[in-house]
Amino acid sequence: MSGTGAPDPEALALDAHERLARHLASLGMGFPPRDQLLELLRTHFTVAEAEAALLLPTAVGPFEVISAQVAAERGASSRNTPPVAAAYLSDTYERLVERGLLFAGRTAAGERGYALHQVGYGFPQTFFWDGGNHPEASAMAEFVGKYFNREVTRESYGGTATKPYRYVPIDKSLDEGTQVVLPAHAMEPILANAQTFALAHCPCRVGLRLRGRPCKHPEDVCMKFDELAEFLIERGLGRQIDRDEAREVVRRAAAEGLVHFVDNAEGDTKHNCNCCGCACWNVGSIRRRKIPRDVLMATYFLRTTDVDECIGCGRCIDICPVEALTLAPAPPGRRKPQAKVAVVDEEWCIGCGVCVGRCPTGAAGLARRRDVSMELAPDFATLHRRILDERGLTQE
Repeated sequence: MSGTGAPDPEALALDAHERLARHLASLGMGFPPRDQLLELLRTHFTVAEAEAALLLPTAVGPFEVISAQVAAERGASSRNTPPVAAAYLSDTYERLVERGLLFAGRTAAGERGYALHQVGYGFPQTFFWDGGNHPEASAMAEFVGKYFNREVTRESYGGTATKPYRYVPIDKSLDEGTQVVLPAHAMEPILANAQTFALAHCPCRVGLRLRGRPCKHPEDVCMKFDELAEFLIERGLGRQIDRDEAREVVRRAAAEGLVHFVDNAEGDTKHNCNCCGCACWNVGSIRRRKIPRDVLMATYFLRTTDVDECIGCGRCIDICPVEALTLAPAPPGRRKPQAKVAVVDEEWCIGCGVCVGRCPTGAAGLARRRDVSMELAPDFATLHRRILDERGLTQE
């Protein structure tokens, strides 16, 4: 549905669930159409609920909500869906929110509003954030395993030059000069800018656990900020924490060797996941060489090695979440007698800084990439407007 009122004969020939699948595919962070997706929609949405969901816009960024009244007005102007009352839509949307199928928040006017979940921004995460073992989560874990294969993941996250997410180096893995020049590439400014904090479980680890493949890393290290945090708190999907506890989560994650993963924007950040190579969709895809790093994520730094200081101990190799480090013969003329030093594969390194914290001699470091711009989108909304533009989607 375009929202312009123009008839779409091809869409009218499809049933409500087929039209909803097409609708979800046209989101900025959209759902690539597959049989598994259509089966999921038919399982979780009644025909009437699917028709109601079709009235929510797609050419908007994540968490951009509209009121039930605006959705009803969209329905009245469309020939693809029957007109419905705002009160009916409000009741329907609340049921879908309760079942984890829609996002709810406040419009600019302070009204209750609703939005479609986007890939990576609520779906399938709402089924896992609370860490529970309920049947809906188990069923969704099986769906994720079938649907989000290499091709679907690449289509969802790799279709634009602007990437929705980036890696932030762990604390003190950048030298002080770089931190001064590039302060946005650290977790502390992200935490300082947020007003509301929620702590949830890692959807990737919960999903794998529900499929019988538990990860050794902690689950309760997934943080959300501001309106996304408010949604989790309201729905009981995460617990409210303060900024000091958020800092402790970041510290604990770094100590575990986890990778800080955030929105690819300087301010107004909504997510901080703390990822591992064994369970998480992004780091794991890179570790297993399923999807090239720069197709999937924004990476702004690369590992460096001072060969005169490296003792070839291998600690960085053991901790690297994407297995981008190896030991290689040391170059001639170095001061230390060790025969081997750590060497980085710059095509796969994600610049997370985890290895820097494990180096006993200070030989490991990070340097900014010279082949990419270090400029970030100024805020979350601008980030997703760029993604919509690059996908050729008219913003609503």
